[in-house]
Amino acid sequence: MSESQARKAGQVLRQRQQQFAEQIVARQYELQRERWRPMGDVGREKSVRDAGYHLSYLAEAVAARDPALFEDYIAWVQVLFDGLGFVPDVLETTLRCTADTLHEQLPPHLAALPAAYVAQALQQLGATPAATTSFLSQAKQHARTELVDLAQSYLDALLRADRRAASQLILGSVEGGLAVREVYLHAFQPVQREVGRLWQLNQISVAQEHYCTAATQMVMSQLYPHIFSARRVGRTLVATCVGRELHELGVRMVADFFEMEGWDTYYLGANVPTESILRAIADRQADVLAVSATMTYHVGHVQALIDHVRSSSIGHDVRILVGGYPFNVSASLWKTVGADGYARDAQQAIAVADGLARGGNAA
Repeated sequence: MSESQARKAGQVLRQRQQQFAEQIVARQYELQRERWRPMGDVGREKSVRDAGYHLSYLAEAVAARDPALFEDYIAWVQVLFDGLGFVPDVLETTLRCTADTLHEQLPPHLAALPAAYVAQALQQLGATPAATTSFLSQAKQHARTELVDLAQSYLDALLRADRRAASQLILGSVEGGLAVREVYLHAFQPVQREVGRLWQLNQISVAQEHYCTAATQMVMSQLYPHIFSARRVGRTLVATCVGRELHELGVRMVADFFEMEGWDTYYLGANVPTESILRAIADRQADVLAVSATMTYHVGHVQALIDHVRSSSIGHDVRILVGGYPFNVSASLWKTVGADGYARDAQQAIAVADGLARGGNAA
């Protein structure tokens, strides 16, 4: 399938997402009446919502011509469904009904790639692990023991809803000589990832996840006297999330790293109109625009924003750096969306941005 056909197929999946989701669920309920009838109307609505999520991820994978984006999502969903106690064949049946619906509803030239990606996802289901490894356990392999212990103690305080203790742990460590960069990389980053994992496994609630994020944002703000004391280097970064992206803590951490390196930063957060982003780039004479997306179904928004920047009067004056989970999953996705470079985390973003600002590239 050509690039233009793939983008068209992704666009159709987005546009007809609700219609297709309802048809998928109708097909699934027909196949498994006795299982789903007790769930009632509420259960059916949730099933339609979930099928819609599956389609939104599929649409982005198809548009990018990258099956890894959908396969990674399905692996994540299987772990989520296991944690919720769903019977093992729920996801498999949903995917089969998805393939049948798309074959039925899409013309052959648009159905081929989505169907192939669904088929690949089905093949991987048996190989998907039943659980994921703790991010704090992973940290033990490359971080000093005292940093791993700090992260664990910080997480424990957050899960107890003891924001004061969490703050004192971090501030006390920094006052004791621990660099703020170390706190960001070895406490905030792994703990936020671990909080997301615990929610995925149904071990904490959405409310707890949101509390942990809000508490970390509060603690980060208490570290600002240390962050804004660096000598300026004469470069400017504008940082933003696309669309209604709610996971903006990562790009805020990136902006703070740039401040610590002496850059002037203009952090816009999420849900900012494209015209406002363009105005900020022009007004601040930004050297680099950092764009973040955590959810794969926002990748299309990243590409749309980059297209707008490229076609604007300031398009040749600013270099564009992207990051976030979907870009970590797909090694070439940053090129697909038209960015100048990509960084896996805040520390790498500094090195890549320095190269871009000097006129280099990330290839």
